[in-house]
Amino acid sequence: MNQIPKTDNKVNDASEHDITPQGIRDAAILALLVVLAMLTRGCGFFDGDKNITSKITNTTEIIGDSDDFTGRNVTIRSKVIRRVGVSSFTVNDRRFFGGKPIVVINASDVPFDLPSSQNIEVQVTGQVRNLDIQKIERDYKLNIQDKYYTDYINQPAIIGRYIALAPKPGQVTKQPNQYYGRTVAVVGEVKNIKNRVLMKLDEDQLIGGEDLLVLFKQPPRVAINKGQTVAIMGEVRPFIVADIERDYKLDWDLNEKKELEAEFTNTPVLIADNVYP
Repeated sequence: MNQIPKTDNKVNDASEHDITPQGIRDAAILALLVVLAMLTRGCGFFDGDKNITSKITNTTEIIGDSDDFTGRNVTIRSKVIRRVGVSSFTVNDRRFFGGKPIVVINASDVPFDLPSSQNIEVQVTGQVRNLDIQKIERDYKLNIQDKYYTDYINQPAIIGRYIALAPKPGQVTKQPNQYYGRTVAVVGEVKNIKNRVLMKLDEDQLIGGEDLLVLFKQPPRVAINKGQTVAIMGEVRPFIVADIERDYKLDWDLNEKKELEAEFTNTPVLIADNVYP
């Protein structure tokens, strides 16, 4: 029976080319969403669009400089304000007091259930367009119910091609039932590495909750170190050893199972599909 080897928790030495923690976090978010969108849609990020890059920004910038942003691909991480029609919703960056909301139209071909609380953010990657219903319906093959969009006509909107819940690690562990069975995109700092396939993401002290357990189906191809900021996409589920071992064909020996059951049974775990440092 195979023992999972321990990993080195040593943090890589900083270099003169290091960027700020916020820059690292933004780069991780961008890498996660761009690659996921490419995988979800096939070889292209946006159908018919040669530009496979995206810019992390916020709704205030888009509203304030709509002429410059129109036609550009962006990634935002914002809070949902309210639903619009059947498949759209408005978002706003609450850090900017009095900011104007912007409408997101779901063009991902995947239904998206809004978060149960406005404290939970969503991540959206898509193209900024002037909200012209007929043009957007034609370009994206959508059927938009015009009556719900009267307040947003001829204003900037984001045509979302990839949309995901974006909770903080502590939000998942504090209210895990909200996330069980759902795919999420989480960005956090690696706090503890138990072995090559198990680690924890640091919870946000302002939110409370516990550190979020992350399980990789197989050892990640990229090096991950304690203290590193990573973006992880995967499904949240309760940690039940027998179910996880069965579903993901893991080969834990008896001692490992007993140890994992004692420490993690019924705690939330993020089953990682992808990780981007």
